[in-house]
Amino acid sequence: MVRTVAVIGAGTMGAGIAQVCAQAGWKTRLHDAFPEGLEAGMERIDAFWEKGIARGKTTAEQKIQWSANVRAVSTMADAVQDVDLVIEAVPEILELKQRIFAELDQLAPSTAVLGTNTSGLRISDIASATSRPEMVIGMHFFNPVPIMKLLELVRHDKVSDATIEAAQDVGAEMGKTCIVVNDVPGFATSRLGVVLGNEAIRMLADGVASASDIDTAMCLGYKHPMGPLELSDLVGLDVRRDILNNLADAFDDESYRPHPLLNRLVGAGELGKKTGVGIYDWSSGEKVERTL
Repeated sequence: MVRTVAVIGAGTMGAGIAQVCAQAGWKTRLHDAFPEGLEAGMERIDAFWEKGIARGKTTAEQKIQWSANVRAVSTMADAVQDVDLVIEAVPEILELKQRIFAELDQLAPSTAVLGTNTSGLRISDIASATSRPEMVIGMHFFNPVPIMKLLELVRHDKVSDATIEAAQDVGAEMGKTCIVVNDVPGFATSRLGVVLGNEAIRMLADGVASASDIDTAMCLGYKHPMGPLELSDLVGLDVRRDILNNLADAFDDESYRPHPLLNRLVGAGELGKKTGVGIYDWSSGEKVERTL
């Protein structure tokens, strides 16, 4: 049974995960190696709740209750002390995740489930940094975490059935629908999603149609709730690029490589909604078509 959770990494995903943990009623500690990142993560959670109040979807009383469940913690040791669950949500860099899991192996209780929110890295590679791979599981959340209902659980060869069941219970308590997939590059969702997004970027670069028309085609023609280009901006173009490169390396298949337009945007720091501009211009707070 989960009572206390530590979330490591206070970016868009980490803050969202901490938010849903707090809403589930768990004592939640949010940690980030960078103080400014930790502050921004807490502000992001507060802003989400304030927006919910303004839209009539959240009450002020709920915000007070949820806010009492989450706090910023400056050190990893304090964050993971006596926790039942740790969810790591740092950038998609294998060496970084391995370093964090080596620390968690020393700092977190031996009974704690160790989840990694990766969208494409091998869980077995991350779990290998610990002496307890049976307690490590992939927990792939989707952005925005408080809204998206799917939680993709990734099992590797050494994970225990008890850990998988515990993660499924966690997802259920969060109100998520869980699927369980095997530990292959890109899992189920990322492998399909990034390929679709990369092809949409290729179509945009080739002048097949405008970004908004490509997105509208998939929304109305295939009932996708959001078009692949808008979704790429929401997820982060750097995240999409990294997943594509990881797939290309893992499968030794150059067809997965990111389109040059995607590389150009990332190289320019135009990463999507989080930077105010990507495939679309988000600087006004709304999605606006731009010329690329």
